[in-house]
Amino acid sequence: MGTDARWGMTTGPLPMADADALHLLHWLSPAFPIGAFAYSQGLEAAISQGQVRDGPSLHGWIAAVLTHGAGRLDAGFIALSRAEDADMTALADLARAMAGSSERLTEMTEQGRAFGLAIAAITGVAQPPLPYALAVGHATRALRVTTEAVILLWLQGLAVQLTSVAVRFVPLGQTEGQRVISGLASLIADLAAISAEMRIEDLSSTTPGADIAAMKHETMDVRIYRT
Repeated sequence: MGTDARWGMTTGPLPMADADALHLLHWLSPAFPIGAFAYSQGLEAAISQGQVRDGPSLHGWIAAVLTHGAGRLDAGFIALSRAEDADMTALADLARAMAGSSERLTEMTEQGRAFGLAIAAITGVAQPPLPYALAVGHATRALRVTTEAVILLWLQGLAVQLTSVAVRFVPLGQTEGQRVISGLASLIADLAAISAEMRIEDLSSTTPGADIAAMKHETMDVRIYRT
């Protein structure tokens, strides 16, 4: 790498680790084409029932999902799937079995398929059909990034996705939505560090309110989101 005298900046190719970090940011960006904007994980039903109606109630909902629900479960699956000797078939079967509703199963399946197709197109390496969290764990093995970093961005992405639902459907103002996301930062960092060390016996999901909302969403007469 050299120095551009006009700007005082280094030029040339990024170190591999820096490039891999950018790839990770790209792959887990909300703009990555997996259709995340179409899913609410039952939050649409919770908003319709008045369970989530403002910033504080949204913060509590997302914090519970990240700590005890789908966020915790997915983080664990990412950690397990990044191991070189991971049995991906068994993990995929377990992920599907632990899906709390038919819509949750559809979401993880279709997002995983879209993610795998996009990664294959970018890298030229075929990806196995896996639930979304496992697809991310498997694909990021090739990147020089830590498991904690992968989970950190995953949980942040989930928080942003759910906040976006509330911003549009409560409706919650954009500024309040950003406050909610910012207020979750410390929690997300702590959870990422813990989740990176999870073992298969640590996998669990205990958010009955969110699970029931996801099931009720399946029978809503009018709905915007797919889950």
